[in-house]
Amino acid sequence: MKKHISVRTIAFVGVLGALSAVLMLVSFPLPFAPTFMKFDVSDIPGLFAGFFLGPTAGCLVALVKILLNFVLNGTTTGGVGELSNLCGSCVFILTAALIYKKDHTKTGALKGLLCAALVTSVLYVFMNAYVMFPLYGSLYGMSTEAIVAMGSKVNPLVKDNLTMMLFSVFPFNLVKYLIVSLITALAYKKCSNALRAVIKR
Repeated sequence: MKKHISVRTIAFVGVLGALSAVLMLVSFPLPFAPTFMKFDVSDIPGLFAGFFLGPTAGCLVALVKILLNFVLNGTTTGGVGELSNLCGSCVFILTAALIYKKDHTKTGALKGLLCAALVTSVLYVFMNAYVMFPLYGSLYGMSTEAIVAMGSKVNPLVKDNLTMMLFSVFPFNLVKYLIVSLITALAYKKCSNALRAVIKR
């Protein structure tokens, strides 16, 4: 029985990872953020896996998503964007799933989603300021000022690296993860019943 469940879980993670990769292809920039920052809802399948099968499964879905995205879409950021996406997805899914695991109620799920959205958005500020943007700049020979200029073109509040983080990176990720959280909260109950029926067959 344990082996049977394990095989089903692996298959389940693969299917959700493939769905997540397809959702990642449907992406677009938001009007207050530079065009290299793309909005998508690809973390919804990972959240479902995290809530239904546990935090590890949710993170594995995120990993499958990134690997498949390389195959389907390649990369335009030298892998930096994909690494950033993977880190953000794992933090978001882990935070939400761990809180839900501790408080396995509707309130716990909502608390987990809101905390995860806030934690991940704050994390992205530091991660982009000190790791991802400098790494992206070094790969493509761009200064921090050049990256900030890309943000100021679409957002007049962006003047320097600090305002880029406060008025572009932070609100972008907060909007993204709140929307993902809202969709998950609305759909999870119905979908979880169907998923439970499939995995118990």
